[in-house]
Amino acid sequence: MLLAIVPLVKAQETVNYGVQPAMQPIYIARALGLLEPIEKKHNVKIVFRSFKYGAPQNQAMAAGELQISSAGMGPAVIAAARLPATLVAITVLEQTALIVPTDSPVKNVAELKGKRIAFPGEGSQQYPLLLKALADAGMTESDVVLFKTDGAQVPTLLLNKSVDAGITWDPHVSNALAVGHSRVLLKAEEIMPIMQGHYVGNGEYVHNDFLAKRPEVVQDLVTANARAIDFIIKDPKGATQLWSKQIGFDEKVITFSLANGISVFNRNMVPEKATLDAYVKFMKEGKILEEKDYPNVEPRFAQKALEVIR
Repeated sequence: MLLAIVPLVKAQETVNYGVQPAMQPIYIARALGLLEPIEKKHNVKIVFRSFKYGAPQNQAMAAGELQISSAGMGPAVIAAARLPATLVAITVLEQTALIVPTDSPVKNVAELKGKRIAFPGEGSQQYPLLLKALADAGMTESDVVLFKTDGAQVPTLLLNKSVDAGITWDPHVSNALAVGHSRVLLKAEEIMPIMQGHYVGNGEYVHNDFLAKRPEVVQDLVTANARAIDFIIKDPKGATQLWSKQIGFDEKVITFSLANGISVFNRNMVPEKATLDAYVKFMKEGKILEEKDYPNVEPRFAQKALEVIR
């Protein structure tokens, strides 16, 4: 009696992608349908796992619960320096701003002396940016009163006049500005211009085990980000509509962000050494990184992605 030979079907692999409810290009990639072909091609299922900020995101990466992650440049660099992770792309420039109520008499950072400032914690990239802004104005942390909070709560605190100023990232910045109760006191690019005249806002980083095992999937995901950035630049109105559906923010908030350069997008998403050297130096001066820390970086994925969209 002949037995039928049943071919083995390889089980579908889950790729957990860490994200935040922010203007990250990977949301546009998903909305444009760029992830489905990757799933079919590589027999994977891409699952977005959302986090409010970078610290718990990095905890999940350290535990091996995330294969790839999109987060602010600070958490991304910390992960690539201290965790089994590698930075593979820079996907957003700018993003952070120091804001005050619209009717505040404060006209410059020096006038914040003795004032209460909301910030998202010592481990955030906003913390060293704030310290540098204070230092540039001849002040230190002891000259102000810092109030630690969730970055998303900064606009509410400013609206209620619970604080005199706040530093946070987009779209929380644009949310406060578009409503009209707050204004920008200082943008990140004025504090620390690093890449193309801007600050570096967001990075994509990959767990080293996944990078070694599935580099072809990493490449296609980085390329999907590149295609999404290309779409954002070519059709900001279309991108605004897609983002609004994906992350639940009002279209006018996202439109404000793009029109006023709060979140900035550029096709050159390569994490180049000069950019990383400047950023790492800045993070060490802010006591976020230790002297021995330097991130693992692999620029070839972003380089190849740029070749595809040109």
